[in-house]
Amino acid sequence: MTAAFRERLAGAARRGGPIILAADLPPDADIGRDTVSMLDTLQDNICAVKMNLQALLPLGVGEIRRITHHAAGLGLQCIADIKLNDIGNTNAAVSRVLWGAGFDALIANPIMGPSALSKLAGSAHQEERGIISLCHMSSHEGAVSYEMQVGGRALYTKFLDWGLAAGVDGIVVGATFPHIISACRREAGGSVDIVSPGVGAQGGSAREAFERGSDYVIVGRSLLESDDPARTARSLLP
Repeated sequence: MTAAFRERLAGAARRGGPIILAADLPPDADIGRDTVSMLDTLQDNICAVKMNLQALLPLGVGEIRRITHHAAGLGLQCIADIKLNDIGNTNAAVSRVLWGAGFDALIANPIMGPSALSKLAGSAHQEERGIISLCHMSSHEGAVSYEMQVGGRALYTKFLDWGLAAGVDGIVVGATFPHIISACRREAGGSVDIVSPGVGAQGGSAREAFERGSDYVIVGRSLLESDDPARTARSLLP
């Protein structure tokens, strides 16, 4: 690798657009085959693929490598959405396995604490990999936690501060909460990418997310269940 993750992702977006495919296939799918097929279909309309635990757990490392290698050959970035949250030694061990499996970045949960998050980001950057940190997720149930008042402030604002201090590459802010996207963009400026899930099936609007300050949107079911995924992807963009 010759560039940092954030630069690679931006380059992929210039070629294919700012959509990240959430390859959250159903349990009865042939995950390896179907993910590769979807990447082939959408290679000109996305910049990255995100794989959640539900997709990773049924696969061995060899099969995961086959997917990430195929994605890399298409010029796409690969993100492991495992919401990593543990002590430093465990975080380091898990991230090493994921880098070895071909992932370019992982999503982490800042509840691990600011020091642990900083160490994780620092070690990832040494390997030219990226860390995307949760800030305010897209589910409305999650808002109960992320907007909880802690020390007179909403919890998500602390997560934002911790992510910025740690030098993470991106933060997750749901497209279903456009006013939170705006608030985070005002605070962060251009120092971090805002990655927004919740577009489509959860009710979030890609157009509004971009208008409010998101750099990338994560889209899953709207593409996976579409009869024409490429056309659907194009329809989401401003």
